[in-house]
Amino acid sequence: MNVTHLYCSACGEKYEPNKLYNLCVCGKPLLVAYDLETARKSLTKESLTSRMATLWRYEEVLPVVNKSNQLSLGEGWTPLHKAERLGAKYGFPNLYIKDEGVNPTQSFKARGMALAVSMAKELGVTKVAAPSAGNAAGALSAYAALAGMECHIFVPQDTPKAFIVECEVLGASVNLVDGLIHDCGRIVGERKEAEGWFDVSTLKEPYRIEGKKTMGYELAEQMNWTLPDVILYPTGGGTGLVGMWKAFDEMEQLGWIDSKRPRMVVVQAEGCTPIVSAFEQNLTHGVDIPNAHTCASGLRVPKAIGDFILLDILRQSNGTAVAVSDAELVAGAREIGKLEGIFAAPEGGALLVALNKMLERGDVQQDEKVVLFNTGSGIKYLEAFNG
Repeated sequence: MNVTHLYCSACGEKYEPNKLYNLCVCGKPLLVAYDLETARKSLTKESLTSRMATLWRYEEVLPVVNKSNQLSLGEGWTPLHKAERLGAKYGFPNLYIKDEGVNPTQSFKARGMALAVSMAKELGVTKVAAPSAGNAAGALSAYAALAGMECHIFVPQDTPKAFIVECEVLGASVNLVDGLIHDCGRIVGERKEAEGWFDVSTLKEPYRIEGKKTMGYELAEQMNWTLPDVILYPTGGGTGLVGMWKAFDEMEQLGWIDSKRPRMVVVQAEGCTPIVSAFEQNLTHGVDIPNAHTCASGLRVPKAIGDFILLDILRQSNGTAVAVSDAELVAGAREIGKLEGIFAAPEGGALLVALNKMLERGDVQQDEKVVLFNTGSGIKYLEAFNG
């Protein structure tokens, strides 16, 4: 609505708004810039009290111009739970869980796809395609159906069955690939021009991140405009973490928060640690992970195109990166369920384990305000819990 331009996250090259883009000419992700002075005239803290309980409550800092193109299934404004029983057990009196599993299609991916497909609709797209580890596929299928678009999904052949059935029921063409998500992405890249598909892969178009950033806006609003000390985030492609960091900068410019930032923590599975390994080795790009494996399919992303952004955020925020085993993350999800009544995805379960590892390492204090982002519902991962 108030977009001034797009710009490259690496080289800074600027692009005109309201046009279809994938990556910058240098091959890196594009980000959206806004006229925040204009936005703040109508987007105020006070105005939010009467707005819809979806991510579109922040429409002045979202890119869709025509309201008729704002696709919605009720995404966003997810609950922030004070985890009293979990906090009492592990000695964290200020522990919170932001539960993204109650979004449409049961994951935070609904936020990104709501924006990506809304913008694709506004810009005349009729066919979309994406690789996915699972949740993004379901979300894209849902919003493409809502928009009346043709949708093509490419997922690893061992993707949990719930995701595959979901996409099929939502009308998408589902293609099972003998490989991992980057193999799926390669196929989309090879075929998209001939097939007339618009590629909405993670960070390969500029607007999914705009949907994900609303997690940062919501968190600040729900915590009365004081950000927590620490945010733990399960990280595959990492769009959500990048989006929240962008939101914090925008909110500071809007005058809503100060310059204090949470320590951001990337959590990955031991079988797929491109960011954790790079952070530990003080590298600026992710480490290649051959034969990546984990039952938390959202964490099975051996190469993230925005890895350099993630690593920069960790260092800017004095954050860290933690790896946990599959057995640990499933146990963590069970513990969250038993004590807080939230059926967390395995990715969310990883956060509780990571928090305790951070405590042992001295990376967090028990009196700090800590938020765990459960990015999805465990209902789609029944194989992981039955294993």
